[in-house]
Order: sequence, then structure tokens, then C-alpha cells
Amino acid sequence: MKKAMLAASLAVLALGSAAGAHAAAWPERPVTMVVPFPPGGPTDLVARVLAKQLTDQLGQTVVVENKGGANGNIGMQYAAAAKPDGYTVLYNTSSIALSPNLYRSLAFDPVKDFAPVSSTAVIPLVLLVHPSVPAKDTQSFVQYARQNPGKLSYGSAGAGNVTHLGALLLLRSLEIDAVHVPYRGSAPAMTDLVGGQVQVMTNTLNDSLGFIREGKLRALAVTSSARSGQLPDVPTVAETAVPGFEMGAWQGVVVPTGTPEPVIEKLNAEIRRALQSPEMQKQLKAQGAQALGSTPQEYAAYIKSEISRWGEVVKAANVKLD
Repeated sequence: MKKAMLAASLAVLALGSAAGAHAAAWPERPVTMVVPFPPGGPTDLVARVLAKQLTDQLGQTVVVENKGGANGNIGMQYAAAAKPDGYTVLYNTSSIALSPNLYRSLAFDPVKDFAPVSSTAVIPLVLLVHPSVPAKDTQSFVQYARQNPGKLSYGSAGAGNVTHLGALLLLRSLEIDAVHVPYRGSAPAMTDLVGGQVQVMTNTLNDSLGFIREGKLRALAVTSSARSGQLPDVPTVAETAVPGFEMGAWQGVVVPTGTPEPVIEKLNAEIRRALQSPEMQKQLKAQGAQALGSTPQEYAAYIKSEISRWGEVVKAANVKLD
């Protein structure tokens, strides 16, 4: 009996030593960071900043691989099926909390198939209008929209995207009816917004700054709890129209379930270190993003809370994509 217990203890110690050695050696080769959206978009921009910083810290290249399509589901499915060895990580967005509520069947489980590592950043959304809309602030926008029911349409980067559901939540909070026009990505949606084919959009701050500064679009409010340093003169929704309103396009890193805990812990430490670096802080600020950072446990709890939150929005709006 004692010999059996000793053998079992030695086996556990051996496994622990092997896992520790694996983490100490990780990474021994390039790491792939899957971004489930096309290159050049708001998610891709932040992911590439993080990938570069991690490359510098780890001494191994972190390669960004874009796997866009289906509101991020194609990339998420691809990452979920990857070998859980720490060499494939998913740069996820709030889509990981939206998809379970929007799709009746998914080829992956956002909770069971991924192990959260850390939150990374949150980007406020901006309530944008075409200059033809005679509104200089949220209050006058609400007044105009209510006086002209059915005349406003709002674009989004796709049905079920955070730019769709975020706008839906905001417009419902403002008691405004508008027609939704989904696009295949934020770029064509913004093109039509600038052209006046749609009049309203709630888009991420980093994807909107150029148009705002050039005077092509008017920013009425930001959805963060505090004003953005990039748009200090633009008030928040909370201070102008809906007290307590807060929403953003949040991002983070998860890995396939089964990835060794020591690797997750090391990756978490490196991500949080990267987020505190002056260069990354500068890059994120330039994009209007706010650095976050969390423990794996905190990020897991946050994802679950967001799945619940958006589930209520989707149910109320009766939005289903399959």
C-alpha cells in the first residue's frame, strides 16, 4: 500500500515537474495569435500592438493570423480546435459573449472550449451621425429622431456585431426607432455613413477618430463611463441622456482548454506586463483604447457576466442569426 502511494506521489510530482519545465521553456518557437476579424479593423489594430510587444518580451515571434467571418465564429472555431500547447492563442472580442446568444448551434462552446488568460483593452463606442442630421448633441438628436420616426437608419459591421447590438441597446435606451442596415465589416458601413446612405452608427472610437477629426462625421457621445482623452469635448451617454449607461468593445486573450496552467500563468504575466509598458500605453491611447489586464479567474467571470448581459438584449430584440 505504501509503495503504491509512493509511486502515485512520484507520478504526480513528475507531471508537475514536466508542466513546470514546459512553462519554463515556453515559448520555444513562434506563437500564433488568431484574430477572428479581417486585417486593418479595430480589433486587428490592437492585437498587432500587443503581438509586437509580446514578441519583444518573449524573444519569440508572435504572428497574427486573421481568420475573419461569421461575427468572429470562424476564427474562434479554428482556435478552439488547435492543439492546447500555448502556441495558438485567440485574441477575442466581445463576440465571444455575443455568439452564444445569437446562434442556436455553434461548432464550439465559448465557455467550455477556451481557458481565459487576461482581458487586454476596451474601446468605447461613439454615437456618430452624418452632418446632414441636424443634431449637435444627444438631446437634440433624440428630439429630431422622435419627430421623424422611421426616417433614420443606422449601419453596423454586421448583424449581431457589437456595433449592431450596441446601437440597438443605446437607441432603445434613448427610446428611438431606426432601421438597421447591416454591412460586411465596419469599413463599408463607415463608407456609407460618410456618404449619407445611412445616417447613424455606433462604432469603435479607434475606427472613427479620423472621420471625426476630418469633419466627415459628427460625434455626439461616447459610451464609456468617462470622457475619452481623444475626444475630451464629447460627453458620455451617461452624463447627457442615460444615467449609468456604459458599454464598450472589450478584448482579451484566451487559449484552447487543456493548455497547461503554468503556460497560462506565464502568458498572463507577460500580457499584463505588456499592457503596462510605456510604448503600448502610448499606442493604445492613440487608438482611444483603455488598457485593462486581469487574472484568468477575473476574466472568466467577466466573460460569463457579459454572456448573461447580452443575452437579455438579444432576447428583448428577438435577434437570431441561424
